Amino acid sequence: MASSRPPWIWPTAAYVHIPFCAFRCGYCDFAIAVGKDDRQDEYLRALEAELTRLGSPQRIQTLSLGGGTPTHLSADWLDRLLILLSRWLIVEPGGEFSIEANPANLDDEKIRVLADHGVTRVSLGSQSFDRNVLRVLDRDHAPEDVPRAVERVRRRIATISLDLIFGAPGQTLEQWRADLRQARSLEPQHLSTYGLTYETGTPLWKRAERGEVNPLSEDDELSMYETAIDMLGEAGFEHYEISNFAKPGYRSRHNSVYWANHAHFGLGMGAAKYAEGVRSLNVRSLEGYLTRALSGQPTEFQSETLPPHERALETIGQNLRRAEGVVHSEFQEQTGFDLQTLVGPAIARHVGWGTLEADDDAGVRLTRRGRCVADSVIQDFWKPPAERAT
Repeated sequence: MASSRPPWIWPTAAYVHIPFCAFRCGYCDFAIAVGKDDRQDEYLRALEAELTRLGSPQRIQTLSLGGGTPTHLSADWLDRLLILLSRWLIVEPGGEFSIEANPANLDDEKIRVLADHGVTRVSLGSQSFDRNVLRVLDRDHAPEDVPRAVERVRRRIATISLDLIFGAPGQTLEQWRADLRQARSLEPQHLSTYGLTYETGTPLWKRAERGEVNPLSEDDELSMYETAIDMLGEAGFEHYEISNFAKPGYRSRHNSVYWANHAHFGLGMGAAKYAEGVRSLNVRSLEGYLTRALSGQPTEFQSETLPPHERALETIGQNLRRAEGVVHSEFQEQTGFDLQTLVGPAIARHVGWGTLEADDDAGVRLTRRGRCVADSVIQDFWKPPAERAT
């Protein structure tokens, strides 16, 4: 039986983290395990132990497998993983079942396993079609691997998403335009475009600290972002979230749960969970996760329960990432707060600056200008009134 509790209280979505990778990309700050393939059996046993803590099988509307690289597993290991998940996480008919994949190692046998287990959507980490950009990003696939993977997937699985990164050191606007043209030519239903970030401690960050690579200017990154908005809009993609574009009817239903600030299960090393108002995060080390899960201990290493006011502000921040923004009626039902009463002056200020647009009946949303400075707009709502931008 599906839960009768509202989706912001009890999860209708689940994320499962598979940490194994062939190697770490220079920009990666995710919880991954490189050179640890001999621990895959232990990991699946640990994941099973964590799943049993759910108490009973959970009916969900979306299931997403990420990492790491889930398709780094062999076809046999993928089959074992998906059999395990099917016992505990039951995707409702018509639901979305998505997996992240590396174009370099996605062969026909793995795709057959995914399709046979009901995967409906594959997200390919293409990142770029330019060899030099891929080299700077330390990616292990070649540009030609992406169209090959798209062709293979399309034979068995209907929906394909491509990830692209812009703002790599030395990348030009024309190279970015070429990436967008190549991505469009493959006719995916979904595209994600992410500005490169230099996460502290990553190999790329260390190279930048030593002066071996130079980050692009903010103006150059802004030009690339706006170019993506224009080129993908011309191709019929909806810009439905700050970094995401979809053909009509193909928005990521799983990620939309996060942007609605709804509850979700998170399972596996480093995974985040949000249920009944409590956010928790699993340990990020492989050894720590295996030890805790296999000994019957909780796998979380931190948790917090936000008070209602902070939870409402968090919901505003997540909702503003969406094209529809914060919808008055939904916001009040979910948080118990009236949007105008809570942050009316801040909304009016940003409307005046042209970063927000407001509709008395519908709600508030970022303008195109606002999307270009979204982080600063969202952060402004979190500040105490005396510290907010003036």
